[in-house]
Amino acid sequence: MNDMSLLERRVDTKDTKISARKVQVFYGDTHAIKDVDVDIQDKTVTAFIGPSGCGKSTFLRCLNRMNDTIDICRVTGDIMLDGEDIYDRRVDPVQLRAKVGMVFQKPNPFPKSIYDNVAYGPKIHGLAKNKAELDEIVEKALRRGAIWNEVKDRLHAPGTGLSGGQQQRLCIARAIATEPEVLLMDEPCSALDPIATAQVEELIDELRQSYSVVIVTHSMQQAARVSQKTAFFHLGNLVEYDDTSTIFTNPSDPRTESYITGRIG
Repeated sequence: MNDMSLLERRVDTKDTKISARKVQVFYGDTHAIKDVDVDIQDKTVTAFIGPSGCGKSTFLRCLNRMNDTIDICRVTGDIMLDGEDIYDRRVDPVQLRAKVGMVFQKPNPFPKSIYDNVAYGPKIHGLAKNKAELDEIVEKALRRGAIWNEVKDRLHAPGTGLSGGQQQRLCIARAIATEPEVLLMDEPCSALDPIATAQVEELIDELRQSYSVVIVTHSMQQAARVSQKTAFFHLGNLVEYDDTSTIFTNPSDPRTESYITGRIG
């Protein structure tokens, strides 16, 4: 029995894409994240849930060093991507963000054409040798972003002219154009209507075949629909992390149960 559990643990570690240990985040004197340990699996959607201000977005931003852009922010602990320390001095945050893409709460297309929005990252990172290769990358990303059929005849129209849901799918296509391994999403549907939300959720389900997807959501229904793993944050602590079905039907911590049943939030 013991050998079996060791074997299971080994298999589990093999599937780990991001491993965080003793992560602390400080904004000046504010202790925003306290001692977070978590293993995020590959080809899986992991949802971060919890009340507003509990630290879920702050922790998400640690995973691609977005907090580096905030002067008063300090991050300690270890975060490994495929066993490599992403906070190592030799790691270039720009290269890291090509590997760990991000989609924000509000769709934020660049004030450029639909084509140029998607081509931007591949150009910067030198992923295409010529125009034909770039065209191919753009088309592939737009197809993966489930928006190609809607925009293929107007690639040179501004991205800002699309509807909110289309803009968000364009931003997802832009994030995956650099062939990342991880996709971070910070409340990607909170500015969208129910139809656009359903389209993005369907897309997230498809994307997990190729990427490790981590989504912060304020909607427990959304977490239950799209994720396989759920982490519950409360007051800067990671309270509980387990299979989504377990978190929602049989949580082990009373704080998780209180949040899920609506008693705290």
